[in-house]
Amino acid sequence: MLGKFISNSEDETIQIAIKFSELLKPGDVVALYGELGSGKTRFVQGVCKGLGVSETVNSPTFIIMNKYEGRLTVYHFDFYRVNSIDEIIDLGFREFVYNDAVSLIEWAEVAYEILPEKRYEVYLRFTDEENKREIEIVKL
Repeated sequence: MLGKFISNSEDETIQIAIKFSELLKPGDVVALYGELGSGKTRFVQGVCKGLGVSETVNSPTFIIMNKYEGRLTVYHFDFYRVNSIDEIIDLGFREFVYNDAVSLIEWAEVAYEILPEKRYEVYLRFTDEENKREIEIVKL
């Protein structure tokens, strides 16, 4: 489930992410990029649903990270309000990312220099139509 996809709604974004989650295995890192409102959190919700997370998945904007349990442990990071790479390092980011959990990282560009070389990158882009998004998924 790599490549470019068009989502016409939040539900379609979630469905694309559920399908993508089938590729994920312990230790995988998914870096998400996109403007505010482009669908990053919806994508994360779909991945979590696909991984069997039953609790409500919300963006951890103010607390930086949430942990969820499904068929795999999931760490969901949101670096929107992070001011420096040092903040991320002080959080113990490497310990969370280099283990057997799946790490989903919104606003990953903030941590770009310390992301693992091997990872998935998900780009969510607005299109000319209001609710339509382009979703591009690549593996590095």
